[in-house]
Amino acid sequence: MGVDRVRDEHKLKARLRSVIDGAATGLAILATVLVVAPLVAIFVYLVYKGASSLNLDFFTKVPKPVGESGGGMANAIVGSALLLGVGSLLGIPVGIGGGIYLAEFGRGTKLANAVRFTADVLNGVPSIVMGIAIYALIVVPQGHFSAFSGGVALGIMMIPTVTRTTEEMLLMVPNAVREAALALGVPNWRSVLSITVKTASPGIITGCMLAFARVAGETAPLIFTALGNTFWSVNLNREIAALPLQIYVYALSPYDDWHRLAWAGALVLIILIVLAVSLVRYVTSRGVLKGAS
Repeated sequence: MGVDRVRDEHKLKARLRSVIDGAATGLAILATVLVVAPLVAIFVYLVYKGASSLNLDFFTKVPKPVGESGGGMANAIVGSALLLGVGSLLGIPVGIGGGIYLAEFGRGTKLANAVRFTADVLNGVPSIVMGIAIYALIVVPQGHFSAFSGGVALGIMMIPTVTRTTEEMLLMVPNAVREAALALGVPNWRSVLSITVKTASPGIITGCMLAFARVAGETAPLIFTALGNTFWSVNLNREIAALPLQIYVYALSPYDDWHRLAWAGALVLIILIVLAVSLVRYVTSRGVLKGAS
């Protein structure tokens, strides 16, 4: 009888574990669906509303004057690429440098704590506040709006995300890797740049792409800096068009044709972000950015 009772208890515990495992798996799947479903729904709706307005003119022509049908957003696509390029050139190196300092050289210091706190605060600053700040610091002294000021606003918004991500990725690298390099006589700075950063490079690159995707659709800071432009312009010292700005203007207009173009612009913006992130992740997975041969 005692043996039978023990066997029954084991079977009951096994069934209970199986039920709990199935419930946990189901909850995990449900959470995944809840996360992915809104993204899929948004993308499907954008395709439904904007795909019909995508044509050659959309990618090759500038906006038409009010009242005229047709036109495109070629200048806005180029302008967005230019703004994001300037922002990335400013934000990514500074952010990675800040993350390296926090993780490798400033651990436990008051300056590192201040930098970390500042990055966390900047992460929560509304984008419109950032735009107003750059307007006061750059646009007003210059006396005019410019693509450069827009790129600076986007770059500053990227810095805290890149900094904190870089720090966390570097902290995940085992200390044994650092100690092995130092034991071979490699200087600390060389060990950090050639070994530690390279080991954490996939995570750092992912953080950079997250920051890039975050600022790619920002409109508020560009209203106060880049302003927008209905003509071709690649001059960093003058106003420039951008997809988020053009979408904003068209969405608020009373014209149905502009509404259709706004949906098409939103679809193109999402596709460009997905392609950029996917391309970098693909290159990273191939080992090109890891220094693999």
